[in-house]
Amino acid sequence: MNENRVDVVISGAGPNGLLVAGELALAGVRPVVLEQLPEPSAELKANGIVGQANRVLDLRGLYQRLNGTGAVPEPMNGYIFAGMQVPFVDVVDNPMYGMLIQQPQVVRELVDWVQGLGAEIRWGHELIDFEQGPEGVVLHVSAPEGTYRLPATYLVGADGGRSPVRKKAGIEFPGLTTDVVARVAHVSLPRELRTAPGCIEIPGVGHIPFGHNRFDDGVLIYAEFQEGRSMLGTIEYGSVLPDDAPELTIDELRQSVMRVVGADLPIEPPAGPGPHALRRINGQNTRQAAQYRTGNVFLVGDAAHVHSAMGGPGLNLGLQDAMNLGWKLAATVQGWAPDGLLDSYHSERWPAGQRVMMHSMAQAALMAAGPEVTALRTLFGELLATPDGSSHIAGVLAGSDVRYDVGEGHRLSGYFIPDFVLDDGRRIAELLRTGRPMVLDLSAGACSDIVDGWRDRVDVTVTTAAGRPAAAMLIRPDGYVAWAADEFDGEGLRAALERWFGPEAESSALSA
Repeated sequence: MNENRVDVVISGAGPNGLLVAGELALAGVRPVVLEQLPEPSAELKANGIVGQANRVLDLRGLYQRLNGTGAVPEPMNGYIFAGMQVPFVDVVDNPMYGMLIQQPQVVRELVDWVQGLGAEIRWGHELIDFEQGPEGVVLHVSAPEGTYRLPATYLVGADGGRSPVRKKAGIEFPGLTTDVVARVAHVSLPRELRTAPGCIEIPGVGHIPFGHNRFDDGVLIYAEFQEGRSMLGTIEYGSVLPDDAPELTIDELRQSVMRVVGADLPIEPPAGPGPHALRRINGQNTRQAAQYRTGNVFLVGDAAHVHSAMGGPGLNLGLQDAMNLGWKLAATVQGWAPDGLLDSYHSERWPAGQRVMMHSMAQAALMAAGPEVTALRTLFGELLATPDGSSHIAGVLAGSDVRYDVGEGHRLSGYFIPDFVLDDGRRIAELLRTGRPMVLDLSAGACSDIVDGWRDRVDVTVTTAAGRPAAAMLIRPDGYVAWAADEFDGEGLRAALERWFGPEAESSALSA
């Protein structure tokens, strides 16, 4: 069976692949999503979304959809770094946002959103091979009805850390694998051991707070996201299990806890319906694709980078990959993308991935055993308690310290749009629900004439804001500032429009 060519095929219906699909559909491009599972995944991976990804989701109204309350993102008062508490109460413009939500719920909500926009998801359809050619990619797909060929212009691999797309594209995945075994499971604990909310008391050991707890022989992880169903995990260093080791059991986890803390913890399988987490990571990979693009094939999320889950950076990084790529692919399909726009996906997101791998490895190093590490943690903890130290770590963990090279040097340019409220009560995020780029003119309409040649692609909002961060800004669909000025600068705005959104329409150029 052969099918007509489609513009974009996405392999993988996880959060990152679905967000790419939604961004394309918002822009008028109808992608096809292939997912080998017969229905949305119920696998328990992430338990929340931390960092700037919450503001990214807010741009599309998805933050409100996911939290189910209509509330706007609020910064957290503190977080953890390598198991150490980091206070953010004194951080000016605190960028660390959080939302407690399990990944299966994220997937279900994004599926509904994407399908409501007209994207097609093919459940039970697995990409088994593809070839690149001068006109795009020809995919070979296995489906319940049989195999078929699917010609496409672009292919996005959103298919996880073992990405078949990455492997078949021949993209190298350099990095390292450390001798670490991590185990995690949902468990049931005796009620008398559960003390303050999210904490437990282990006889002979003492108080175990929420998060990662370092011991001489490893790490104990504890979190209670749902009452009566605790998340318990361990990290042990120095050896890995054989490749043919049997699947993790609750008894194996209990023995691991004994080795780490030196005491028995009476844990049982959780009561009630699942799915329940029960998984082992045998050897911790920290790897990044050598390139996020080869020809017409792109990688997002875990297909492009894998790292420790400590601190929960995975969705924060992957969802921003997806938002960055989506509008650029749509612009190219629709024919108005300037030269080099698709290449900027790699040049912008690869350094962001590097930064996450840096801080995830730093946290792992600070959790290791030994008196030298204990001394380092003491010193590092003192730095985290300072306003400058906590502010720096907030930016690192949130990803808000990432600045893209957008070709001009205003203090806002290249950064994610600051959060502020207009004089009419609207929040800046509410202006970007459509996924279109926007000139935000806070200088009495001075920008309007300049933008005329791009109004088929770029929206203009003329308004006022008492605490405006600049007189005018050009905001990309992914929320990043492509240009800003404190005083009207028509030449600068025109150059930024051409760089990011192509040449102005011919009719406007002639009339000008």
